[in-house]
Amino acid sequence: MTAPTASTVPTADSGRPGSPDLLRSVFRRHAAGVAVITAEDGGRPVGFTATSLNSVSADPPLLSFTIATGASSWPAIRDSEHLGVHILGEHQQDLAGLFARSGADRFGPGTGWAPGPHGVPVLDDVLAWLVCRVVARVPAGAHRVIIAEAVTGDPAGEGRPLLYHQGRFNALRD
Repeated sequence: MTAPTASTVPTADSGRPGSPDLLRSVFRRHAAGVAVITAEDGGRPVGFTATSLNSVSADPPLLSFTIATGASSWPAIRDSEHLGVHILGEHQQDLAGLFARSGADRFGPGTGWAPGPHGVPVLDDVLAWLVCRVVARVPAGAHRVIIAEAVTGDPAGEGRPLLYHQGRFNALRD
């Protein structure tokens, strides 16, 4: 490991004030896995792309993600007892983009899925999926942090994970 030089050592006065722009700029440098969250809303499937998925606890098996309260999927997420969490593979960039686009027909003819446990839409050909029971919806600015407990799932999909970095979807490199 190389010792930092004087020009690379952070100082108390070298940072920028906290702001939405600073947070976005910092997190563009953070590579995140890509997931699609799904729910059932009055007999119709809904879903969105999330890069905020985190493991919270192994026992009990809890995870979290965030959603904006202005998102089109928010009413279904707000009202659903169970949700689907799908880990996307690098072969699914188009699917990630579809579920990220506002106004898109996310469950149209090109999207393979089936009703799963608790009526939750389960996507085809993902690396892994879980059906989770929502245990908390925590206010966080214009978002909610959703905490959910894994009820059932399948980790047996094949392939490599899709990543989100620098504002776009990327493949994992060795």
